[in-house]
Amino acid sequence: MPSRHVKLLSLLGILGISSVAFADTAAGVVNSGDTAWMLTSMALVLFMTLPGLALFYGGLVRTKNVLSVLMQCMAITCLVTVLWTAFGYSAVFSPTGLVPGKTTLHAFFGAFDRAFCRGLTADSVYPGQTIPEPLFFCYQLTFAIITPCLIVGAFAERMKFSAMLWFMGLWSVLVYNPIAHMVWGGPGTFLADAHVLDFAGGLVVHLSAGIAALVCALMLGKREGYPHQQMAPHSMTLAVVGTGMLWVGWFGFNAGSAVAANKTAAMAMLVTQLAAATAALAWMGIEWMKYGKPSVLGICTGAVAGLATITPASGFVGPAGALAIGLAAGTVCFCCATTIKRYFGYDDSLDAFGVHGVGGALGTLLTAVFAAKAFGGYSPNSLGIASQLVAQLKGIVITLVWSGVVSFILLKVLDATIGIRVSSQEETDGLDLSQHNETGYNY
Repeated sequence: MPSRHVKLLSLLGILGISSVAFADTAAGVVNSGDTAWMLTSMALVLFMTLPGLALFYGGLVRTKNVLSVLMQCMAITCLVTVLWTAFGYSAVFSPTGLVPGKTTLHAFFGAFDRAFCRGLTADSVYPGQTIPEPLFFCYQLTFAIITPCLIVGAFAERMKFSAMLWFMGLWSVLVYNPIAHMVWGGPGTFLADAHVLDFAGGLVVHLSAGIAALVCALMLGKREGYPHQQMAPHSMTLAVVGTGMLWVGWFGFNAGSAVAANKTAAMAMLVTQLAAATAALAWMGIEWMKYGKPSVLGICTGAVAGLATITPASGFVGPAGALAIGLAAGTVCFCCATTIKRYFGYDDSLDAFGVHGVGGALGTLLTAVFAAKAFGGYSPNSLGIASQLVAQLKGIVITLVWSGVVSFILLKVLDATIGIRVSSQEETDGLDLSQHNETGYNY
């Protein structure tokens, strides 16, 4: 065969392969690479809760309450899975009733036409995505699971298990779903139309859970003996293992939020690592200077603070922004989890508010700054830094008020009906025994 024919066939082959690749990545067509990455990301985010967060929190409580924390995380995972299937997914992601640029009821609350997975098949693809819709359903489910689990850290060692289940179920429906819909529901939803940037959950996950955590801590009151009685973590080994699991899982959390195996996911992974490491070093350094020695608890908490704070910005900032956000996270969250908490005297047992609430709000604000091109960012909006800051503040206020007020009302109603706190004797005995009849184990 003449060489010119070989070259021609080769060129046609290359063009053919290129066209197939292009078709596979078009929106609405399943791409195997994106699907493989998102299958991995879904598993990583679930891994953050079970066993990551469960072990992290479990290591930080006293021995008599370890199993209660593990039980709470496990039960919430199961409960939210069923609620998400029944109507949560539809309430967050159904496009029905949305009118871009026009504020309707569905700008705040999603529709229920996809309830109980109506229309969800193995062949369906969520609009604008390149992965099977069942996978998108599962990936978003893991976010709905971990968010209420974060709140557990605020009321650890003193909340009734029955009240916890009622609160988490209702909170998931009345707080998480509307906020997630307003931010991530697409054009026509309230905060999306307001140009609020939240790549992976600074508002939806961390701030909403952090504010609810603070409300829980205030309404439940302090643990028996707090702050005078020693309440040191029973196993920093478990806490370190849990921190490592959270850190690894967070790559699925942030990089997975690109919903594709692309350059955005790659940069999100890089900035997540940078922010976590910087925040951990910042927390450790401040603690070292203030108390004379760095603690294992400090570096672990600093890492989690960095991970939480970079979350809303992870798809929009570059390496320089990640370093700045990590430094701010380690510094500000340290102050809120130590000095400010002691000043106001509330008992946020495991610093759910100080780390996730403060980190979520801080990261959301800093996104407006470091997403700007001048700082190496990749903002999808054409707003300047000042205008983007206004948009971010709007998102923070809406999330803070909605989560705070609804959480307060839910706890008030539950306290008046079934009670939300265990008795003094039950707390002294420990929740493992009083709530779950578990005792005598070597933890």
